[in-house]
Amino acid sequence: MQFRTMMAALFALGSASGALAQDNEALAKFYKDKTVTIAVASSPGGGLDTFGRLLSRHLSKHIPGNPNVVVSNVPGAGGNILANNLYTIAPKDGTYMGVTFPSIMIDPLLNTNHRGYDPTKFNYVGNANSEVLVCLLRRDIGVKALNEFISANIIIGATAPGSTTADYPAITKGLLGAKFKLVTGYQGSREVTLAVEKNEVQGICGLGWSTVKVQFPDILKGDMFASVFVQEDLKGHPELNAKGVPLITSLAKTDEERQALAMFYSQNAFSRPFILPPGVPADRVAALRKIFMETIADPELQADARKMNIDADPTSGEELQRLIQEMYATPQPVVERVRKAMGR
Repeated sequence: MQFRTMMAALFALGSASGALAQDNEALAKFYKDKTVTIAVASSPGGGLDTFGRLLSRHLSKHIPGNPNVVVSNVPGAGGNILANNLYTIAPKDGTYMGVTFPSIMIDPLLNTNHRGYDPTKFNYVGNANSEVLVCLLRRDIGVKALNEFISANIIIGATAPGSTTADYPAITKGLLGAKFKLVTGYQGSREVTLAVEKNEVQGICGLGWSTVKVQFPDILKGDMFASVFVQEDLKGHPELNAKGVPLITSLAKTDEERQALAMFYSQNAFSRPFILPPGVPADRVAALRKIFMETIADPELQADARKMNIDADPTSGEELQRLIQEMYATPQPVVERVRKAMGR
């Protein structure tokens, strides 16, 4: 009996290995001499671009057939241009994926006039890193405490509505009553931080901590033009928590406000999402999900990330797909509270 069980297990293992070899052979045949495009929904130099280019440098060797991998920047409309391209015209064969803002997943839930893509129908390859978003403020504006930030007569710069740099300060204004003026229209987050540096605006919010660390590696030393003033997150980043950077959620006064913030900030868990269009064959989606996780775990990619002073701690595509489905099952009263806070 034990012999038959052992032989059955060996047969099953051999069958699985044979199937894997066949799958890899089919993938190699498909991807050989092809180009895989990673489309980035921002201008060069921002946080999305950083992760798109990080993955692009290491992805090819993990895909059977070793295709060429290129990055294409598709900025505009807070990621909606890329989202609509993915949903409608992008190749649906596994040669085109996007990395975009998490707001593209949450915006259709909040915007009753949304007439485009359905985020639940995208194929999620994986998330390169869960992100803690922060506000940077100039040091010379005299704002020291959170209650002063809420009441300060300052200007916060942002890119387009729908991006994190616009939506995160918008929720702070609409839900917590912040008095700052929000000015949108900058091309990318780097352009906003340059505006902060020139005192054209006094701050930027909805900016990923990973992006801040790349652009301003010495910002926690306390001798720069700006400081990390507050974390827009439910738990915060250990590095910032250790420095005593507060959570903006501490300003919530009611259970309703806390629930609304919890729903809105849940998107931080998928802040660097890599997405395939609807219609990509299921077996290729499954293969690319596995390849994505292997690529992020690659010691060479991790060493590359450390040199860039960023974290690459992935979430699987399957888990990301589940998180999106759960978000779209949020009770309607909570969704309406967030909508109202954002003026949707």
